[in-house]
This record gives sequence, C-alpha cells and structure tokens, in this order.
Amino acid sequence: MKLPTYPKYKPSGEAWVPELPESWNLVRLRWLSARYAGGTPDKSNSSFWDDGDIPWLNSGAVNDGYITEPSEYITREGFLGSSAKWIPKGALVMALAGQGKTKGMVAQLGFAATCNQSMAAIIPIHRIQARYLYWWLTTNYFNIRNMAGGEARDGLNLELLGSIPCPVPEKDEQCAIADFLDRETARIDTLVAKKRTLIERLKEKRTALISRTVTRGLPPDAARAAGLDPHPRLKPSGIDWLGDIPESWETERMSRVCNRVTDGAHISPDLSSADYPFVSTVDIENGRIDYVGSLHTSVECYEFLVRSGCKPLRGDVLFSKDGTVGRTAIVNFELDFVVASSLVIISPRPRRLESRFLNYWLNNSLLQQNIMLQLSGAALRRISVEKVSRLPVVLPGIAEQRFIADFLDRETAKIDRMTTKVEAAIERLQEYRTALITAGVTGKIDVREAVA
Repeated sequence: MKLPTYPKYKPSGEAWVPELPESWNLVRLRWLSARYAGGTPDKSNSSFWDDGDIPWLNSGAVNDGYITEPSEYITREGFLGSSAKWIPKGALVMALAGQGKTKGMVAQLGFAATCNQSMAAIIPIHRIQARYLYWWLTTNYFNIRNMAGGEARDGLNLELLGSIPCPVPEKDEQCAIADFLDRETARIDTLVAKKRTLIERLKEKRTALISRTVTRGLPPDAARAAGLDPHPRLKPSGIDWLGDIPESWETERMSRVCNRVTDGAHISPDLSSADYPFVSTVDIENGRIDYVGSLHTSVECYEFLVRSGCKPLRGDVLFSKDGTVGRTAIVNFELDFVVASSLVIISPRPRRLESRFLNYWLNNSLLQQNIMLQLSGAALRRISVEKVSRLPVVLPGIAEQRFIADFLDRETAKIDRMTTKVEAAIERLQEYRTALITAGVTGKIDVREAVA
C-alpha cells in the first residue's frame, strides 16, 4: 500500500519521534489524560468476591488488546473496602508491572470495569482520542518498558506514564488514523490467522503421514517404486490401540530389538569447565540436538559418565522421558557428549531396526497417545525407562524400514519447507503491521484520504 506523506515536517525535540508533520504538536500524557491505579480487595475475605457483580481486571487482561470480559467479579463490599476505582468504557488500561511481556502493554476497555493496583487507568480528557492514543502507546511498548528498566523487575508508575510524549494531530485526523489502523491491522490479523491455520493443517498432515506409513506401509505408488507389494494383506497386530498391520510385519518389545535402552546421568554435572556437552530434554527440539546451547561438563565428569554408559553413539535415538515426554532426535554423527537422566538412549540392533524408522515410529500419534496414558507424576510428568523398554515396535523387514524412512524423509521435508515458507510470510506480515502502526501515529504517512 503506497500512501502519501505530509508536505512538511518539523523537528520534535523528542527521541521517541524525531520529527512530526508541521501541523502536529507534541504533548506529555499528563496534560492529555487522567491516570490512576486500581486496587485488589482482600482475597481472604470471601464477602469481597463471592457472587460479585462489579467487573474487575488483573494485569493479564491487557494481553487481549481490546477487553470484552472481566478477569473476575468483586462485590460492592469489596469495592468499598479496597482502593479499586471505576474506569469508564472506552478508556485505556496499562500494566504497570507483571511477569514476562505484560509490563507496559496497553488495552482498551469494551465495558466499564475496575482493576488491580498493578494496572493504570488512562482516561483521555483533552485533545486526544482514545483509540489513537491506544495505537501510539502500543507502538511505543519498548520505549515505555525502558522507562522502568526494560526487562528488569522495576515497575512503571503514574508519574512515568504522565511523562510519555504524545504526538497530537487535530481530533478528526486522530480519528482518521485510528480508523485506518483498526481497518488495516484487522486485515493483516485475518491473513495471519489464515496462515496459522494452514500451518496447523500442515502439521496435522505431517503427523497423519508418519502414523499411517509406519503402521500400514508405503502408499501404493511408493511401494511399487520400491519393489514392494502395493496392497499387502493385513493381520491383527495383537495390540488393541494399533489394530491391523501388514501380514509380513512383526511386533516386538523395544528391549528385544535394541542393544540398550537406558537413561542418562543421575548426577548434577561438574560445570567447573566446559569441555563436553551435557545434553538434556530442553536441548531436544524439532528432532535436533542443541549441542552448543546445552550445559557443558568437565573432562573428569565426562569420562566418569562414559564409563557409566551415558554416552550416545552414532545411530542412537534419544527419547525425552521427563517433562516434554516423547521428543526424539537421532544422533547423526560421532560426537563426544553425554546425556542427563531426562533422556533415554535407545540403541537399535542394526539388523533388526533402522534408526530413522525407529525415530518415526516413536513419533507416530497412536504410540504417542499410548505413552501419554503411561505417564506418572503431578508437577513433572514422566515415563520410566522400564516402560520405554517395554514399548512395542512394529518390524517390517530391514530393507522395507529403509524404504519407509527414505520416503518419510522426502515427504516430511517437503511439508517442513512449506511450513517454513508460511512462517516466514507470517513474520513479514507482523513486521509490516508494526511498521504501519508506527508510520500512522508518527505522521510518516498521511492516511486522511485512505479508502476503506
């Protein structure tokens, strides 16, 4: 979208917006709004909360951008017994503190409400239109956070908010900018949502392809190309959740077709030096092992753990048994590293089980669902090494396993490339969205004649 710029600009004297259209002014937020914090009724007093009818917001509500429902309700007694205050519909609220990205985020109220003390109400009172102000504060999220120490735990306060510089065009111009940004960001958000849906469908297609192929064999055309029966007869697998498998396939327990099924080190690594990678569950992502970003341990600790059997070899499959259960990765090359107890080292017997086929088998949705039923633990979900060793494995002939692995390598790579392209498109749209908002509220583009 090519939009005109303003005919003349002037220096603003403010780092947040170095220059402005000549007809605009720069005014501190304290002169444009009323600002006050909220309050939280005593949580231990049930009469302040039970059967309440006054909408109340916590800091997380700002993540919605436009708030259409309360976090909770408080009673009239709770309202009177705390510093909570009413905020009118259409006003803005900003998180003064909060975990993660919450601090500095702003939202507009779709109804009158109250809020907690970690939020500030911002009610435009002079020369500023609420929706335009919303977009200005949104585009300056990082500038606002940095007023209170950026990523530090320091909170914002009402005095800091009052010092925020705001470009102020004429009221009708503010409305035109706000309407333009509402309209265009909605279009972008719709496109992003469609692309996210496409990514989900691609992931579902990938999962279905793996599950179907490792339980029923190659599709007919691929089977013919490999010299296999394109329509093999089926037989019961003997496993309720698996159903039928090709007649020539077998089923076996993991431990009977692997040289070892063992977990990693049950000790804390010696971190006094960083000689060898010490890989754990958090270092397994999307089938890859992050050797660089993992913890590293000393020579002495590494050698001790090698003697303890905690060193994977090329061709082994790593399986996450704690926390994010079920993540897998193949050790594709020789590297001196050891693993933590959160990972299981699975060493397939070369003449019975191909590493890549095993990796795909462990990622089929039927087996994954069965694994989830075997988890224990409340805070940290896990599966024991013994249960992993007893997991069933389907066994085509070794040559057919390789054909299946080759086919899935090719087809999943195609899906992954498509997914990457869609993700890149989403990133470009989000960057354009950010740039468009900034350009609109700083007068870099003139949207007054923009057609819906």
